Amino acid sequence: MSDTPELTPPPSMPDDGYQKASQLAMTQTADTTLKESFQIQKRVVKALILREMITRYGRNNLGFLWLFVEPLLVTMVIAILWKFVRGSHITDINIVAFMITGYPMLMLWRKTSGKTMGAVTANTGLLYHRNVRVIDLLLSRMILEVGSVTVAQIAILLLFIFIGWIELPADIFYMLIAWILMAFFGLGLGFVLYAISCKSEVFSKIWNAMGIVFMIASGVFYLVSSLPQQAQEIVLWVPMIHGTEMFRHGYFGGTVITMENPWYLALWDIILLLVGLLAVNSIVRQGAAK
Repeated sequence: MSDTPELTPPPSMPDDGYQKASQLAMTQTADTTLKESFQIQKRVVKALILREMITRYGRNNLGFLWLFVEPLLVTMVIAILWKFVRGSHITDINIVAFMITGYPMLMLWRKTSGKTMGAVTANTGLLYHRNVRVIDLLLSRMILEVGSVTVAQIAILLLFIFIGWIELPADIFYMLIAWILMAFFGLGLGFVLYAISCKSEVFSKIWNAMGIVFMIASGVFYLVSSLPQQAQEIVLWVPMIHGTEMFRHGYFGGTVITMENPWYLALWDIILLLVGLLAVNSIVRQGAAK
């Protein structure tokens, strides 16, 4: 009999391996400091982002550029339609500027948060790598969406300013603050949506079907100040409204009346991030990650 110990093969991936993969993702084989853990996670998220870009868009034709072209084209089409079809019949405000300060804000938080549902299902096998966690898969998708919408928004603003369709923004810094707050809102909401989708498979279908509701709730087509007093009191409870109002205030300056409260939106960001992270941690510990 040989003294050489037998080598056991690695466990095969089960068809429904969420629980096992989640538990393996939490396993640490070596103690690391907080700084080392952060550096590892940063490298993992970066690698996952690159992998997601290649998987989604490939290496041929437009490749990575399509990541930014897609939201750019959608926003441009909507802005052009509003300019030539409705235009000055509705308001004296520059309708192109009005649309590109509204619809991209909706895309920012909705695309960012919506991509978390199904993120782990499509990449369960990656959780068998020791350094890959569920939260890494979620973060990589959301960061990718934030980046694509941000680049598209900058490109379309520069393009329309260059061709003379819109003026220069009144306060770029205030617009940047609004964009950052809405990005964090999308991140926090994404964690929450992922946790809910793990408990209900029907939820993701319902969420994706509520497009028109999100447009109304985000203030894409109106200013809060244009609504009746009672309607204003109701819609100002919606956090997304404040991001859109902030962004438009930054662009138009004092030429329009906006009613945003940045601190209210920031409070929602903190709440969603805390609740979302706790919910994701609970889902992973329960082995119900999907």
